[in-house]
Amino acid sequence: MTASPPAPAMKSLAEHMSVYAAYHRHPTNKAIHFVFVPAIVWTLMVALDHVVIGAVAGLPVTLGMLIVAALLLWYLLLDFAIGVAAVALFTLLQYSAIILNNNVSASQSLAIAGTVFVASWVFQFVGHGVWEKRRPALMDNLFQVLVAPSFLIAEAAFAFGMKRELHDAVETGMRSHLPT
Repeated sequence: MTASPPAPAMKSLAEHMSVYAAYHRHPTNKAIHFVFVPAIVWTLMVALDHVVIGAVAGLPVTLGMLIVAALLLWYLLLDFAIGVAAVALFTLLQYSAIILNNNVSASQSLAIAGTVFVASWVFQFVGHGVWEKRRPALMDNLFQVLVAPSFLIAEAAFAFGMKRELHDAVETGMRSHLPT
């Protein structure tokens, strides 16, 4: 009997962020992403919270909640502190999405979310075209859209002098992903 090969190890947060960082070096582009990545997450929450999967203790459970829970679990596994910060941020975004959906019609909330979604992507593409001079990371690897929120949380931690070891690992790893 032959042994099966070991399962591939999950990439570290530093490995994921190194790729993303190579596409997000200009301060203006980063600032744009700090505003519009959370806006995009929020728009998806607004839209996906219209898809009710079931209920727990009489409260609706939506597709948006399930996707967010899975993403937050992944963030917590990658880096607990970054994951906790993501839980706090996503809780605020989810709460505001629920408030919007409970106070306007479905067509109104989807129109608002759709407008914010499109505008957010326009600003990000402008950021990449004008300041970064490099196409967005998701154009090379769609998975990078999942990395974006954790990257921004980590960047905020770096700005406050926190997560120094992660910062150094990202900076070192990023060099291999820069265009030649």
